[in-house]
Amino acid sequence: MGEHPKVVSERLGHSNVGITLDTYSHVLPDMQKSLAQNFDLFIKAISQKKECGQIVCSRETKKP
Repeated sequence: MGEHPKVVSERLGHSNVGITLDTYSHVLPDMQKSLAQNFDLFIKAISQKKECGQIVCSRETKKP
């Protein structure tokens, strides 16, 4: 579902996020594959920007 583990941990009443991750990480067997694919895309995007002389350091900020 894409929820942040810390939020799930708090909702379940776990004392720390490690408990949640240790308990439920097996439920998502494709998590490692998905992470690897996303990380690969991220590294390729950074590499392309470096080749073009662009700097990757900006963040979008939402104003209230």
